Amino acid sequence: MALPDRAFLEQLARAAAAETLPRFRAAGTVANKLGEGFDPVTEADRAAEAAIRALIGAHCPDHGIVGEEYGSEGEDRSHIWVIDPIDGTRAFISGLPVWGTLVGLTVDGVARSGFMHQPFTDELYLADGSGTYLLRGDAEPQALKTRAGAALGEATLFTTTPALYQGAKRTAYDRLEAAIRLPRYGCDCYAFAMVAAGHADIVVEPGLAPYDICALIPLIEQAGGVITRWDGGRAEQGGDVIAAGSRELHAAALDLLNG
Repeated sequence: MALPDRAFLEQLARAAAAETLPRFRAAGTVANKLGEGFDPVTEADRAAEAAIRALIGAHCPDHGIVGEEYGSEGEDRSHIWVIDPIDGTRAFISGLPVWGTLVGLTVDGVARSGFMHQPFTDELYLADGSGTYLLRGDAEPQALKTRAGAALGEATLFTTTPALYQGAKRTAYDRLEAAIRLPRYGCDCYAFAMVAAGHADIVVEPGLAPYDICALIPLIEQAGGVITRWDGGRAEQGGDVIAAGSRELHAAALDLLNG
């Protein structure tokens, strides 16, 4: 079965943007999904996922869906869409345009296509099986490549915040940060797009869910990068994840994370 074409991926992105963008920097209601701590969800999250699911149901009725807000259906099917309607909800409710809509498609468990869409900046980072592209407005799609040849000591590293790492993981993260040139924090899915576009070199994140990462795997891989769990396995099921612009940089960073 062929992968959905680029036009359908764009259609999904635009449908979600119609729900998220009007609510960005607006006084919407924020709910907390946790009894203890803070895991925000907004009306925009739910409306965007509903719009995406409706289009997938209409165009790909034999495909399964895994979504952050409305759960799973058809998980036994070969083609499964994995949806995070707003990755970076904390950024969204803080007015920062580093959130994005993530939609990925796995085929027999492997992420094959997907996108990260930031509608406020009008940036659609999309991998359709033939490569990774940046689409903006009516401009021609721009083919993206990761930055090759960067040494560890020259690298820019993204993570959401070092505060997410505890115990041995914090020691491992600190070891990696000490070896790179420039650490940057708080960019969520946008950080992975920057690695795919060749503007940064490494992203590390702990404790991701499948919907946090499935859309980003093809973006990195089809731009020439490498993305795995910290143990070197594939990252479709989430966990502790590292992405890098080259195989050599990935190996060097992984060695530091694993001591």
